[in-house]
Amino acid sequence: MKRNFLISMLFLGAAGFAAAQLGAPATDVLGAHLNYGRGCAACHAPHSGSWGNGKSSTDTTTGNVALWGEDVGPLVGKVLVFGGTGKATGNGYSETLPSFAATTPDVAGVLTCLSCHDGNYAQGAMMKNSVYEKLPSTYGPAAIPTLLGNDGTTGGNYLNDHPVGLAATFGCNTAPTGQTYGGESGYNWDCGLVSEPATGSITVTPGPNMAKFINNYGFFVSLGNNGGTPVVLCTTCHNQHVMNVVNIGTQSVAAAGTAYKGGVSGLATGSYQTMFFLRGPYNPASGTAGSNQTAQFCRQCHGGESNEMNGGTAGTTF
Repeated sequence: MKRNFLISMLFLGAAGFAAAQLGAPATDVLGAHLNYGRGCAACHAPHSGSWGNGKSSTDTTTGNVALWGEDVGPLVGKVLVFGGTGKATGNGYSETLPSFAATTPDVAGVLTCLSCHDGNYAQGAMMKNSVYEKLPSTYGPAAIPTLLGNDGTTGGNYLNDHPVGLAATFGCNTAPTGQTYGGESGYNWDCGLVSEPATGSITVTPGPNMAKFINNYGFFVSLGNNGGTPVVLCTTCHNQHVMNVVNIGTQSVAAAGTAYKGGVSGLATGSYQTMFFLRGPYNPASGTAGSNQTAQFCRQCHGGESNEMNGGTAGTTF
């Protein structure tokens, strides 16, 4: 069964995004994940996992996590080497994909995503390998692929994909030297991290520069918790259930040292436009402010490249 749906690369037309940042979505927030009207059941089979969606699977635990209705069997045990330098094998981050029987966060945060979005091993769930909706003209004429491992380069190449999985760790620093992902040289935010085993959450305590940044943009990413170690997953940056809007409530960031989780922001309350199913406001079609806004999304993790960590004070987002 062919379906045109994606987690990270689909969004509303450019004209809609050229408007103000605040605004209610004009279409269903599931967007491309409505799956031509089939809706939630295309991914979450109410009964029997992938068998409930008419598919066989070599993983007998399919459906045991989130009632998952796609076949993860071809992916289990495969080793994917994502982009990066100086880590794991060669020049990338190595992720060995688990089965649904595993208890690690890359089951729901990576494996389920790739059961639809891997074009190398998981070809049983193939979709059109390009963005579903119209791109802004600034993106150029070429189609943006939506299947990892099948993007027009060498087949099975994941080195041009952002690292996700248990090796893609998130670190904090108190000085502009130290650790970022997986021990690469560089620097990240002045913050602290606390694991919450009862909820599986990671609580972040910001330092002064990070607190300034959050009041300017926010911290929307959702870190995975691998036994107390914060890791980056597909679902760290992407909310697969909401394609085109980010709702910012009444929460705000106080002085440095206040602990918080993802979803905290000092921005005005309301519904903000986004795209690619991203968890934070993201709108490259909105002009100068939007250009900084898109950079801000990446800086949530890559704090060393932020204005705030480099002594800047004028890099406002909106």
